[in-house]
Amino acid sequence: MKAPAITLGLLAAILVTSAVLSLGVGAVSIPAGRVMQILMEPSVSGAGAIDVTIVWELRLPRLLLASLIGGGLGAAGAGYQGLFRNPLADPFVIGASSGSALGATLAIVAGLRESVFGMGAVSAAALLGSLLAVAAAYGIASMGRQVSIPSLLLAGVAISSFIIALVSLLMFLNDEKLLTIFSWLMGSLSGRGWPVLGTTAPLVLAGGLTVWLQSRSLDSLTFGEETAVSLGLRLGRFRVLVVVAASLATAAGVAAGGIIGFVGLVSPHVARLLVGARHVLLIPASGLLGALLLLLADDLARTIAAPAELPVGVVTALLGSPFFLVLLKTHRRELGAMI
Repeated sequence: MKAPAITLGLLAAILVTSAVLSLGVGAVSIPAGRVMQILMEPSVSGAGAIDVTIVWELRLPRLLLASLIGGGLGAAGAGYQGLFRNPLADPFVIGASSGSALGATLAIVAGLRESVFGMGAVSAAALLGSLLAVAAAYGIASMGRQVSIPSLLLAGVAISSFIIALVSLLMFLNDEKLLTIFSWLMGSLSGRGWPVLGTTAPLVLAGGLTVWLQSRSLDSLTFGEETAVSLGLRLGRFRVLVVVAASLATAAGVAAGGIIGFVGLVSPHVARLLVGARHVLLIPASGLLGALLLLLADDLARTIAAPAELPVGVVTALLGSPFFLVLLKTHRRELGAMI
């Protein structure tokens, strides 16, 4: 227990250090010492006021949002992989991403601009669409009886395929808004400020914390459903709780930043190598790694083609795909035994 706990502390320290360095990265470079000065004394005026504005108003909320979304996706991914007992499960496995895509596309096509509880129309529609898609998949999988994991996965695939077809149709029929829809679908944190962080944080934190509180139940499920039930686990209630909590964290993150793939898939695998399979450690480790991964991906998105920005979802896919292939090749026996 001591070594994994130390590993968690090191991951947290690396994340904080990376965050401070990230505040200085961008079209306008700011030295780390100056960043620390601004964080300690944000009231600096005069010639240095522009640096204060860049750090506090532009980069800090974006950095915190990237860490929050990445952490939520990492924790949700660990929860889904534990629930489905499948190393290839990720936060989008039962329709969360496709549902958010449909909600956002409908809002863009309809030209909605009204805010809902502090959320922009597109973000609110994406959140609602994501949750409704997951609810539809769960409802189809249950069909009046206790839901099974295979039926839930199949329902998620069917719902996702149907929704993606609808999104493609809407894009075809509204080609004048194609660029706007496509930009959202590729994921971006550009222009996200304190208001977006304020509406996203409670949802992601509530979902991630609830998944973490189910750590012992997820551990018991590792040995099979019959063993888990014999240990007193109320399987139906537990499944609903994990699906709802993980989907809430995922939906809130996607609503704020668009579709950002691979973070929730890769992070739990790396965390499992570092801290083991106990979910009480695995879930926070996955969250820290997810936060670090998305933070670094956003740094690359902001700087690699500066002053232009790449979609952060494209960067995570470019980083995550080869990394996951290497992981799959290196640990194919362990992954094969888990499937």
